[in-house]
Amino acid sequence: MATRPLPPLLRLRSSLLPATPLLALLSLSSLRCRSAKRRLASLHLLPSAPRTVRSLATVTAPPVVVAEDDKYGRKQVISVTPQLYDYILSNVREPPILRELREETATMPGSQMQVSPDQAQLLAMLVQILGAQRCIEVGVYTGYSSLAIALVLPESGRLVACERDMKCLEVAKKYYERAGVSHKVDIKHGLAVESLRSLIQNGESCSFDFAFVDAEKRMYSEYFELLLQLVRIGGLIVIDNVLWHGKVADPQVNDSKTISLRNFNKKILEDKRISTSMVPIGDGMTICQKKADI
Repeated sequence: MATRPLPPLLRLRSSLLPATPLLALLSLSSLRCRSAKRRLASLHLLPSAPRTVRSLATVTAPPVVVAEDDKYGRKQVISVTPQLYDYILSNVREPPILRELREETATMPGSQMQVSPDQAQLLAMLVQILGAQRCIEVGVYTGYSSLAIALVLPESGRLVACERDMKCLEVAKKYYERAGVSHKVDIKHGLAVESLRSLIQNGESCSFDFAFVDAEKRMYSEYFELLLQLVRIGGLIVIDNVLWHGKVADPQVNDSKTISLRNFNKKILEDKRISTSMVPIGDGMTICQKKADI
């Protein structure tokens, strides 16, 4: 399988790593153990289809490699092998109800859209650290991330869940009810942009503590601007898929979603209204804290 050359920003020592994209973490050839392959598919690190897995570059390097570039100098970079990722997941506290939802979602079309257990745990922890009472999710799918958030919200908490696919919402609602958190979740069925604008028009600007976005990538900038109006100063906005399977770092990839994400990442980096940190968990998450009113 041919591999793309490493982006010019980063040159890895050839004795440690072949010329493959640094962000491509897994390939079919690296998943030699059938049980490991099944586990990764069920956890949605990758789509379960082998064709999709084969589309990723092969990483044969040891977990820790040394990277050098002219701008940032020498540093260590860790590659997440199947063995290491399995170890990470073994240290995730996944409630049984979330595991059941994840396993049901694995049988559905588009199951790779679900966040991974370690991502859901991070979202829940951020909500707890923030002491959040009011949250928004843009893009619910079957409800794994929203359920993780709702489980840690106080009884008086509220999560506005925006999703346009009713079939997915039916699965999500079933698990909200089973988990005893349906009273915390305010489902908005329809286009997220319209739901967010409606919240603003209803006088709810600056009243939310936390927002999570995992929806149409070409709409990220619009979602972000609306959420900046809805989230209070000090509140968080977390955006998923900012690394986009490593495509954002590959200049040879120029499809519309990749270009939109590159532009969005650049916009976030330069935005003085927020503090920001891009975290390489799952497919990449950017955590933004609102610093000032807009």
